[in-house]
Amino acid sequence: MFADEIRDYCIAKKGVTESFPFDETTLVFKVMNKMFLLVALDESPVRFNAKCDPEKATELREQYPDAVLPGYHMNKQHWNTIICNDFLSEKQTKQMIDDSYNLIIESLPKKVKAELESL
Repeated sequence: MFADEIRDYCIAKKGVTESFPFDETTLVFKVMNKMFLLVALDESPVRFNAKCDPEKATELREQYPDAVLPGYHMNKQHWNTIICNDFLSEKQTKQMIDDSYNLIIESLPKKVKAELESL
C-alpha cells in the first residue's frame, strides 16, 4: 500500500482525525483523540506503526520478519512497525490497521465510546 491509500483507508473510519504533531513527515491518525497509527511519509517503501495485542505482535514479527518489526520509537510490546513491501497483502495490511483502530476503541471510556457511536 502507498501512503495515500493508507490515509484514505484510515480517514474513512468513524471518529478519525489526522495531524502532524511530531514533524512534517510523520502523519498521525487518532480516533477520538487517541493515536492508533503513525505513517512515515519520508520512507520508501512506506512504513507505519500500528498498535497490536502483545501476543499477536510477537506472532506477526516471527511470521513476517521482513515486513513486521517492533514499533519504531514506540512501546515495543504494544506497537509494530509494518513495512509496506511485497511480503504482506493489502488485505493483511488493512487488517493490521483495523486491529489497531479497534484496540483503541476498546480502551476508550464508555462516555467517549458513546460519542463515537453517535457520529
